[in-house]
Amino acid sequence: MSAETRMDGKVCLITGATGGIGLETSKALARLGATVVLVGRDATRTQAAVDAVKAEAPDARVDFILADLSSMSAVRALAKVFLSRYSRLDVLVNNAGLIIDRRQVTVDGLEATFATNHLAPFLLTNLLLDTLKASGAARVINLSSDVHYIGKLDFDDLQSERRYDGFRVYATSKLANVLFTHALAKRLEGTAVTTNAVHPGVVRSGFGHNTLGFFKWIVKLGGPFFLSPAGGARTSIYLATSPDVEKVSGKYFVRRKKRKPSAAARDDALAEQLWRESARLTGVSTP
Repeated sequence: MSAETRMDGKVCLITGATGGIGLETSKALARLGATVVLVGRDATRTQAAVDAVKAEAPDARVDFILADLSSMSAVRALAKVFLSRYSRLDVLVNNAGLIIDRRQVTVDGLEATFATNHLAPFLLTNLLLDTLKASGAARVINLSSDVHYIGKLDFDDLQSERRYDGFRVYATSKLANVLFTHALAKRLEGTAVTTNAVHPGVVRSGFGHNTLGFFKWIVKLGGPFFLSPAGGARTSIYLATSPDVEKVSGKYFVRRKKRKPSAAARDDALAEQLWRESARLTGVSTP
């Protein structure tokens, strides 16, 4: 990377940072001089990730916060801890995500995939929005996927109580990520803060290995042909650092280039309906 993409003095918060794309993104931002705050669920894995980042960037400031993002109270606690330690936030990477075969319910009574993949980043971003705005040209990066093209939001069964298919539910959560980006960008107009969504590519990481069905076999058989985690992190790093996208917002990126998302992902009314319902489910006051 060129010298102009240095991140000295900037603070970056990355969720799902204990492995795969999140860890590689953390390493890259630390190498560029940023203060990097890793969010992980497991203490041992999170500490190992911190050590891995420090090994690559010995002079970088590396911090961590533990949080189970399936819990909305844990997301609120995460934001509170972050704000108690830092007065600025230049880059928020909503990277954490999961896919599971069987429907699970969180401590809040929410379907786990939707809660973790969409409601957690929705809540976290809104809780940190004032700090992002006060930090100048801050950036919010939401990890989505091309599977959002087959996602379909059913507001009569948003918690998948009537019908549950792990891959479909995951795809819908990724559609929600793009819709959230779309609606957030509109609310950020007139500020220096930008937000964009990312399809990282099909990445060779631990993702999907906790599934039991068809998707797990795809992951196993296709693994040798997938991108490395470092390859999958390139677009996130580009959106976090490049001056080329400083004023680009509300877009969907694949391989560091803008791509048109699905028609549903560009639906203003759907984005607003999802925003209102997400605000109700998380109990957060939003713009």
